[in-house]
Amino acid sequence: MTFFDRIVVYGRMIKFSHSVFALPFAFSGAALAADEHGITPAQVGWILAAMVGARSAAMGFNRLVDRHIDALNPRTANRELPRGVIAPGTVAGFVAIASALFVFAAYNLNPLCFALSPVALGVVFSYSYLKRFTWTSHFMLGLSLGIAPIGAWIAITGAFAFEPILLTLAVLTWVAGFDIIYACQDYEFDTRHGLFSIPQRLGIGRALMTARILHVGTVAALISVGGVFSLHSLYLVGVAIVSLMLVYEHALVRANDLSRVNVAFFTVNGIIGVVYFFFTVGAVWTDV
Repeated sequence: MTFFDRIVVYGRMIKFSHSVFALPFAFSGAALAADEHGITPAQVGWILAAMVGARSAAMGFNRLVDRHIDALNPRTANRELPRGVIAPGTVAGFVAIASALFVFAAYNLNPLCFALSPVALGVVFSYSYLKRFTWTSHFMLGLSLGIAPIGAWIAITGAFAFEPILLTLAVLTWVAGFDIIYACQDYEFDTRHGLFSIPQRLGIGRALMTARILHVGTVAALISVGGVFSLHSLYLVGVAIVSLMLVYEHALVRANDLSRVNVAFFTVNGIIGVVYFFFTVGAVWTDV
């Protein structure tokens, strides 16, 4: 296997393209902080390095922990670890390197980021185990991505604040909602193998309704962010587009038709993150 082939394999394993979920919200948090505190190219670079490191470590760890379950599930049996394309020990080394990159990036941002880096890794790693014990795993995944904007805020300011917690709440409910939709695909598998999820607990119909309620909360939290930060009305245009995208996402899936889950999960949510970032940055710049 060539070096390029290895890069492609690792990229597929950690779903690198899914970085469009958390990364735009991390930089949205940084943009909100920079409005008052300023930002340097070095900070941007280290935030990017931290995000790549944390997400790569989390996804690699998830694939490692779930490899035996993935091998049993027809939807995931073709992943790299179950097929033996990558050895577990190699993935463990990859997780260690990615974790080290995250901690090193946090160290280069400020002391508080460095002190909190083990806590952040604990959060993103814990998600992988929860579905064995509780249906609340969707919310832990939401928190794993939701700490990105507040982490970026701390990276810029070096301190905690209440305001970015609203953006964390928005990301948490957004991610938990679309993860519930995605988990509907595994309803029968989870039920047979004793794994926990909201679809497994409530059934697909009520799970989809739960996702809708969570996404109403997402929109409410995003509107609150605009109010707390006194953002230009351009921001609300972005939130309105995000709201319409969420409506479209839910229109794609039905309890008796999950054939378009992947479109709802990846395409729509990927666009949501990018749209939110550009309108947030536009609103911040307009107010300058």
